[in-house]
Amino acid sequence: MKRRSFLSMSAAAGASLWLPRAVGAQDASTKATADALLPAGGGYDNLLILIELKGGNDGLNTVIPFADPAYYALRKNIGVKREQVLQLDERTALHPALQPLLPLWQSRQLAIVQGVSYAQPNLSHFRSIEVWDTASRSDQYLRDGWLTRAFALRPVPAGFAADGVVIGSAEMGPLANGARAIALVNPAQFVNASRLATPVALHERNPALAHILAIENDIVKAADRLRPRPGQPHLKTAFAGGAFDSSIRAAMQVLAATAAPPARSHSGQGVAVIRLTLNGFDTHQNQPAQHAALLKQLAQGLVALQSALVELGRWNDTLVMTYAEFGRRPRENQSNGTDHGTVAPHFVTGGRVRGGLYGAPPVLTRLDGNGNLPVGVDFRQLYATVLGPWWGLDASAILQPRFEPLPLLRV
Repeated sequence: MKRRSFLSMSAAAGASLWLPRAVGAQDASTKATADALLPAGGGYDNLLILIELKGGNDGLNTVIPFADPAYYALRKNIGVKREQVLQLDERTALHPALQPLLPLWQSRQLAIVQGVSYAQPNLSHFRSIEVWDTASRSDQYLRDGWLTRAFALRPVPAGFAADGVVIGSAEMGPLANGARAIALVNPAQFVNASRLATPVALHERNPALAHILAIENDIVKAADRLRPRPGQPHLKTAFAGGAFDSSIRAAMQVLAATAAPPARSHSGQGVAVIRLTLNGFDTHQNQPAQHAALLKQLAQGLVALQSALVELGRWNDTLVMTYAEFGRRPRENQSNGTDHGTVAPHFVTGGRVRGGLYGAPPVLTRLDGNGNLPVGVDFRQLYATVLGPWWGLDASAILQPRFEPLPLLRV
C-alpha cells in the first residue's frame, strides 16, 4: 500500500478537516504539564478504536442464548437455528456470520459484554446516540462528547497529529464540541486517492481547501504530522473490500502515516482515538439476510484490523470497542425484523484484553412491561474502563458520578 502526504490524500478525497482553534490555542506550558501527568507507558500512547454499529444492533441474534426455549418462542421466524450457531459455552453462542472471530475468542483476546444500556433508555435514534456520545443520563443534556471532556481534562500531547480521526461519518459523536479531530467522510475515495495524490496537486484539485490550510494554523500543523517519514511501515495486510473495509484501510493508513521509525517508540506520534462507523443495523424488516451480511462485515473487518495492527506493532497497545444507540426488542415483529429495544452485547478486543463473557446474560422470561430486557451493565462502565485502566485518567471527573470499570484488561 503506497502512502503519500496525508494532507494531499484528504484533499483529493474531498475529506473534511475539522480542528477547533479552542484546543489548538492552548499554551505550551499547559500542554507540557498535562503530558507529564500521563502515566508512564500508558496514557494516550494506548490507542482507542471505536466502532459504531449505527442503527442499533440486534443483540439476541448476535450473541445468542441458544439454550433458552424462550428465544425460539419469541423468534419463530428469525431465530438462528441451534444447529447453525457457534457455541461459546453451554448456553451462549455467536451468529454463524461471526465465525472469523473465533480465533480471537479462542486466544482469549475477545471480550463480550452483555446487557449493555442505561437507566430509562430512550428509543429514539437521535436522542439515544446523543446519550451514548455525551455519556449523559437519559434526562440530562450535555453539549460535549465524552472524549472531548476527557481531552479537556488531560490534553493529548502536543506532538500528536490530532486528538482523534472520525472515518466514514460527518458526525463527530464522542469528539463533538471541542476535540481536535479530523473527519474523513468518504474513506473509499481516500484510499483510492492515496495512490495518486501528490503535494503539488493540492492547489489544483481543491483550491478552497488550500486556502483554508494556508490560514488555519492548527490544521496545517496537524496535517503536517500526518505526512509519512522515512522508515515508516508499509502495510501488507489484505483487505476484502466494501465500505466498512475502506474505513479500516483508511484508519490503518492514518496509523502508518503517523508511525515513528522502528528504532524509536511511537510516543508523541499519531492520534489517541479513531472512530469507524458500520451502517445498516436498523433492521425493522427482512432482518436475517441483512443482519448476517452486516455481522460478516464486522467480523472480517475486525480480523483485518487485528492483522494490520499486528503488522504495525500496535495490537498490544490498541483497544477496539463496539457501541450503538440501543439494541432490538426480544420479540420479532410481523415483518421478519426487530424494533427498537434496550440492551445489547458489545465486543472489546485487543492484545491486552482479557477475553470471555462479561455482564448480564439475557433472561427472556423476565422482560419488562414494554417487552424489553432490563439493563445489566451501564454503558459508562465501558467508558470508565477506557478512561481509567486504559488511559490512566480520573474517570469519575469525566463521567460524574463514578462508574466501576470492567475487568477486561490484562495488567
